[in-house]
Amino acid sequence: MTPRRVLALFVVAYTTWVLLTWTMTKEQLLVGAACSIVVAIACAPLGEVAAPWKVLDPRRFVRLVATAGWALGRIVAANVELSRRIWSPRRPIRPGMVIVPTTMESDGELTAVGLVTSLIVDNQLVDVDRRRHQLLYHTVWVDSEDPEENRHHINGPVEDRVGAISRP
Repeated sequence: MTPRRVLALFVVAYTTWVLLTWTMTKEQLLVGAACSIVVAIACAPLGEVAAPWKVLDPRRFVRLVATAGWALGRIVAANVELSRRIWSPRRPIRPGMVIVPTTMESDGELTAVGLVTSLIVDNQLVDVDRRRHQLLYHTVWVDSEDPEENRHHINGPVEDRVGAISRP
């Protein structure tokens, strides 16, 4: 348990506290700090932690903002398309399950890809097979049964962006 790990966990826990409570009274901030330090000390022995201040690296920050903008655009487009499918009964759907390969290896990368791809409502991550490097998705429209082609449409673009952020 290193002080750096405790500090990183404290920053994440305290930021989460402030965002969730959204109250800036002195008492609320002090209780949040106390809870955050307890959580940080309790979680520090569990393993390595990504330092939250790494996002301040200019190259990483620019890539993160660009990825957030790209994801927001995909989220809006997918929601509009899904709304059109719902309100226009003649538009067909071909839902199904697809297995796609992944190049992501770390827990953080897999989590980021799973969260971002699931926010884009066309596809919802169902399962991760780390041993085989595969992701299982439920999808609204199955274009192909080819895993590489599905990767190109579902998780590939997200993995490219997450990889550029995590490995600057």
